[in-house]
Amino acid sequence: MSSGRQILTYSATIIIIFVLWYILSLVLGSSLLPDPFVVFLRGFQEIATADFWLHVEASSFRLLAGLSIAFILAVPAGLVLGSNPKLDNLFAPLIYLGYPIPKIVLMPIIFVIFGLGDTGKIVLLTMIVFFQLLITTRDSARKITKEIALSFQSLGGTKWDYYLHVVWPVSLPGVFTSLRIGTGTAVAVLFFIESIATSRGLGAYIIDSWGRADYATMFVGIIALSSIGIVLYEFFDLLERKFSKWKIEQNANTRR
Repeated sequence: MSSGRQILTYSATIIIIFVLWYILSLVLGSSLLPDPFVVFLRGFQEIATADFWLHVEASSFRLLAGLSIAFILAVPAGLVLGSNPKLDNLFAPLIYLGYPIPKIVLMPIIFVIFGLGDTGKIVLLTMIVFFQLLITTRDSARKITKEIALSFQSLGGTKWDYYLHVVWPVSLPGVFTSLRIGTGTAVAVLFFIESIATSRGLGAYIIDSWGRADYATMFVGIIALSSIGIVLYEFFDLLERKFSKWKIEQNANTRR
């Protein structure tokens, strides 16, 4: 999809959401669902305050830190496991046992060990995104056949060259897909963990507004947190179009 068409699609979607929101606010009443015009007016008031940006900064830092650490830890491990069957078989039981466990249930333990501050929240976010990245990267690296690896070695390529020029490019689209999916999961988890014993962060901002029945401000927080997720999603999509052009062209040719 071209950038112009994509902008047009997003604009049309936003307008539809805005119209539906306005209609629902009329049907349900402003006490249950605030008028979108009221919410946007409150939003302009909130973004002019330093306190609002402190909440945005806290949430953005935790989210970016969790995604970055998970990426640094999971992607290299996934590349190695996916291209090394012996290591993969060795660690497969640990992965299969660890992945299905809902990491959010470990939150009390993590908070006891790492505290209620940024460290505990980042550790939990990292754990959740780590397994998504690890499994997707490993499965992408598995697509490389043994014949391709042997052919590369016969041409004099080193193991480092193999990972850099074969395994990494082939796995990259899967990595970006996992990052986009992980972003949505991380934003949802971030809201939950910021609503517990936290004074800073958009999760705390939303819960505080809800407790005071200040629904217009609550929706400002919801839009702000959603916007962070959308920006990160589009950022990873942009990186994929830049660094995995061969995959984009392949998909375009398949649709023809």
